[in-house]
Amino acid sequence: MLNKTSIEIIAIGNELLNGAIQDTNTFWFCKKFTDLGGDIQRAVLVPDDEEIIAREVAGALERKTGVIFVAGGLGPTADDLTLAAVAKGAGVPLKLHEEARKMIRESYDFFASKGVFSQGGLNAGREKMAWLPEGAEPLVNPAGTAPGVFFTHQSSTIICLPGVPGELKSIVEESLEDFIAETFSAGSFSEKHLVVQCNDESLLDPYFKRFNNTYPEIYLKARSGMIEETPHLTLVLSASDENQEKTESLLSNALRDLMKWLAEEGEFTVSK
Repeated sequence: MLNKTSIEIIAIGNELLNGAIQDTNTFWFCKKFTDLGGDIQRAVLVPDDEEIIAREVAGALERKTGVIFVAGGLGPTADDLTLAAVAKGAGVPLKLHEEARKMIRESYDFFASKGVFSQGGLNAGREKMAWLPEGAEPLVNPAGTAPGVFFTHQSSTIICLPGVPGELKSIVEESLEDFIAETFSAGSFSEKHLVVQCNDESLLDPYFKRFNNTYPEIYLKARSGMIEETPHLTLVLSASDENQEKTESLLSNALRDLMKWLAEEGEFTVSK
C-alpha cells in the first residue's frame, strides 16, 4: 500500500478556542489532503501564545512529520506571533526577508490603489510580517497582504498560512500547486459505504475484528447517530494506494466479504 505523507495541523487563535469563530480551516485541510492520499495524524487548536505554538511546532518536528500546516497569526499586530513561534520551535532566528518585504509593500500599494486601504507602503506592523524563520521563503498571497511561509527544516516542511479561509485556500491552491503535485500526486484515496440495520456497535465487534485481520490495509469505521433516532449504522471502508484501480478493487472485494459475513452469518440486513 501507499507510503503516505504524514500531516499535522496547528490552528492558532484565541477566537477559535473561545467559540467566537468556528475553525473551518482544519476541516478543509483534512478533506483536501486525505483525498490526495495524505495521512492526517494530528490536529490541534492553540491560543495566541508564542510558547505554546513553539512547543507544538517542536513536537511535530520531533515526530518527523512530513508536512506541518500552521494556520493563523501572520498579521501585522502584536498578537500575531506565529512566525516568531515557528522560529523558536525550530531553533532558528528570525530574519528580515527582502522578497517578503517587497511582496507586502506591493500588496498594500495595490489595495490602497483600489481604495481598500487609506494608504499603501510599509509601516512597522506591516514590515513585521516580512521577518521569517531563517531559511524560510515567502508564498504569494493572491487574496490578501500577509504572505504564506514555506520552511523546510530537518525532515519536515512547515507551511504557515493566514487564518482567513479565503486567503489560506488561495495560497494552497495557487502558490503551493507544484509542491502539492510533487508531494501528493502518487496518492489515491477511496472509500465505500455499507448500511447495517443495527444500532448497537457492540454486536458488530466480532465482524470488525475479523475484517481487520483479513484486510489490515483498509480502515473500517462505524458512523452512528442518536441511538433512539437512527436504527442503523453506516460502515465506512477506506484505503489509499498509488493505483486508483487497485484501491477500488481491494475495497470492492472487502465490501463483498463484509456484506456476506454480516448477512449470512450474522443475519443482519445490509445494503450499499
